[in-house]
Amino acid sequence: MTTPALLPLSGRRIPPLNLGPPSFPHHRATLRLSEKFILLLILSAFITLCFGAFFFLPDSSKHKRFDLGLEDVLIPHVDASKGAKNPGVFLIHGPDEHRHREEEERLRNKIRADHEKALEEAKEKLKKSREEIRAEIQTEKNKVVQEMKTKEKKPLPPVPIPNLIGIDGGDPEDNDIRKKREKIKEMMKHAWDNYRIYGWGHNELRPIARKGHSTNIFGSSQMGATIVDALDTLYIMGLHDEFRDGQKWIEHNLDFSVNSEVSVFEVNIRFIGGLLAAYYLSGEEIFKIKAVQLAEKLLPAFNTPTGIPWAMVNLKSGVGRNWGWASAGSSILAEFGTLHMEFVHLSYLTGDPVYYKKVMHIRKLLQKMDRPNGLYPNYLNPRTGRWGQYHTSVGGLGDSFYEYLLKAWLMSDKTDHEARKMYDDAIEAIEKHLIKKSRGGLTFIGEWKNGHLEKKMGHLACFAGGMFALGADGSRMDKAGHYLELGAEIARTCHESYDRTALKLGPESFKFDGAVEAVAVRQAEKYYILRPEVIETYWYLWRFTHDPRYRQWGWEAALAIEKYCRVSGGFSGVKDVYSSTPTHDDVQQSFFLAETLNRGSYNPNCIYVAVTHNKIFVSAVLQ
Repeated sequence: MTTPALLPLSGRRIPPLNLGPPSFPHHRATLRLSEKFILLLILSAFITLCFGAFFFLPDSSKHKRFDLGLEDVLIPHVDASKGAKNPGVFLIHGPDEHRHREEEERLRNKIRADHEKALEEAKEKLKKSREEIRAEIQTEKNKVVQEMKTKEKKPLPPVPIPNLIGIDGGDPEDNDIRKKREKIKEMMKHAWDNYRIYGWGHNELRPIARKGHSTNIFGSSQMGATIVDALDTLYIMGLHDEFRDGQKWIEHNLDFSVNSEVSVFEVNIRFIGGLLAAYYLSGEEIFKIKAVQLAEKLLPAFNTPTGIPWAMVNLKSGVGRNWGWASAGSSILAEFGTLHMEFVHLSYLTGDPVYYKKVMHIRKLLQKMDRPNGLYPNYLNPRTGRWGQYHTSVGGLGDSFYEYLLKAWLMSDKTDHEARKMYDDAIEAIEKHLIKKSRGGLTFIGEWKNGHLEKKMGHLACFAGGMFALGADGSRMDKAGHYLELGAEIARTCHESYDRTALKLGPESFKFDGAVEAVAVRQAEKYYILRPEVIETYWYLWRFTHDPRYRQWGWEAALAIEKYCRVSGGFSGVKDVYSSTPTHDDVQQSFFLAETLNRGSYNPNCIYVAVTHNKIFVSAVLQ
């Protein structure tokens, strides 16, 4: 299905002939070209020699290979018995020394053969004229273009679409609930219609300035993130005219062959997830085709020494890199750990195993790594395979990794026991080291930083209440009741973080320090940007318990958003939830339409979209 990433040839140019009077003898032009090839030959030989010398060095105990079943990765070896600073942290080795010696001998032979081949190719190049070289380059260009055209025309294999029950299941019998649901739908219409007028095709909307908006996670191109992200909500709410408008824009305008550096994680969850959700809901092939086109653009991000993907990738060149602020150039757990479900579905839809292999390689690597106190640190270096800073959180930087482990198990019809074991192991360590109860009796999830628990909980971590409830069934030692109760306690804590503000909307993070409980202390933590996590946990708890308090809490949050975040041009986040006269941040996030309003729809007719980020995990649940 896929072809290897190719570097563009357009930048390789042959300098034009100089037709002016020569300052050297007449044969100098030919000699200058020869000199370039000789220099290239010398440089190639030098690089090959340096690279080969590494393998000719005597065997050292400082380097060992470990086998993940898919490919070998070279990482430093630390012997915990001989004074390692962090005993047991990096003991990842292959058991067969003889096999590794044979492999190194094969590598030596390959280097020799490649070196001889390079010398022969360089000699042949020196014999050719400039015109012949130019013709060869043009032939290669034409070949690449033709291969790309042929690939684009190749149809994707047909696959059965799940029969989704309850998408159009009618109105609720309760008149009060029906009115509330219609209000949420009207809020969705207000957000969408203003985006349609003022920001169409842009990634997001500035509702006060009434113009398009974007951030660096989407790169420099206008890719219509709000359109793609909102498709499933539009369809579920029965807004089919709006859905068709989005479909037309995607079909005619959504182009991924742009020179733009994007976040692999964000583009996966919002674009690939959004497109696959729209495909499963509607059956329209264009969504599947676009999802696969984008996925192919993301594959070069996995070209790292360990197979852990870069945080960002250029959609045109395939060049990847990590965020400058991440610990020692590390990749982030919540980012490379939140690709699994979309990529598994891509392999299912295309018949191409490459997507499945990429994410399973990540899982296998993580399984072989030692974890301090059983916790997954948020940072992992994609070059060395070592953990970065020992910082663990269930909020930002870590959150959706745990969510995807659980949902991978559910998505497999509970047959992916490997994912379930990783989830259970992680949750047990989190409960032991991160989950505490405040003096006031509120259960919260702190953050582990270099052996110290920081008593701070982020809004993003509030999704965990719903996750614990969702994972209760199938938990170890028949602890379903325990985890359902734990989810309810987290829901209560997050509700308190809303209730203790002037706007009845929750801050970005809140402290549990002394007399301060469930309240933000720093000004930089007092904002609300239309996030869905608290409402999502209410929604899960309502579905599992039918306790009316969760519906009421969700409705109170919806009223607060309507009162304080609604502006004439859409909905905006606020900068201080403790101020009764808030200042707006003038951004309507795409996830507000895709997630926050989705959870508030109060659909009582079986549709159960069990997601925080992932949109394609759709199943039927009886009320």
